[in-house]
Amino acid sequence: MTVLHTERLVLRPWRDSDLDPWAAMNADPEVREHLGDPLTRAQSEASMVRFRAAFDRRGYGWWAVEVRDTGEFIGFAGMDDVDEGMPFTGVEIGWRLARASWGVGYATEAARAVVAHGFDTLGLPELLAVTTAGNHRSQAVMRKLGMTRNPADDFDDPDAPEGPLRPNVLFRLERGAATAAQTPAVATAEATTEATTATAGGAAGSG
Repeated sequence: MTVLHTERLVLRPWRDSDLDPWAAMNADPEVREHLGDPLTRAQSEASMVRFRAAFDRRGYGWWAVEVRDTGEFIGFAGMDDVDEGMPFTGVEIGWRLARASWGVGYATEAARAVVAHGFDTLGLPELLAVTTAGNHRSQAVMRKLGMTRNPADDFDDPDAPEGPLRPNVLFRLERGAATAAQTPAVATAEATTEATTATAGGAAGSG
């Protein structure tokens, strides 16, 4: 599995030790403001199992994100196939960080690494990002990546209840348009054999 290194972050495989901080951030109502109800520990554990299995199956997905200097787990970033039933198809990128790591540019830094990997390594022609219409923090990250929004692509999430989680916006980035926005992106990317099989127990979020 590929590990991505940026100036301050490491995007790496999930470890069993990530469960406690992952469950804690998913139980935070502020982290979940634009995603839905807070998750139980069991739900967070199940999501880790899914993330690891997806990476094993297709070679990309959601990386755990840690601070390079301290090894502290602060959230996730990565990419996923668009869910069936959406009014568009493709691969979407996303991120979710613990509240203590907001406001210092980590989301943008991690997302740039994901974009570079998607275009330069996987050869994807386009990347998408989706969030609620009210999630201006994540939309700002999308714009910093060079992504653009066409209001004609806005849609109602069919899986969300009536209310602020239902209206969604779609941002797009084509491979040829990514170069300028990616200038500060990735330091290195390396392959690792670190296990991704779960022994203990998506997507654009805040940060």
